[in-house]
Amino acid sequence: MKAVCPVCKLEVALPDDVVEGEVIEHDCGVVLEVKVSNGKVELKALEGILEDWGE
Repeated sequence: MKAVCPVCKLEVALPDDVVEGEVIEHDCGVVLEVKVSNGKVELKALEGILEDWGE
């Protein structure tokens, strides 16, 4: 399954078992959330997600 990154416009290969709401990190460094609408898979860039490294 494939979709297009909304940031860099490059193709993103998705696993066959991808589910809505799954978070994927793309090669361009953006974190993407999988959205399914009318059977079509789309990717949405997530903003404001930072790791706290256990702090």
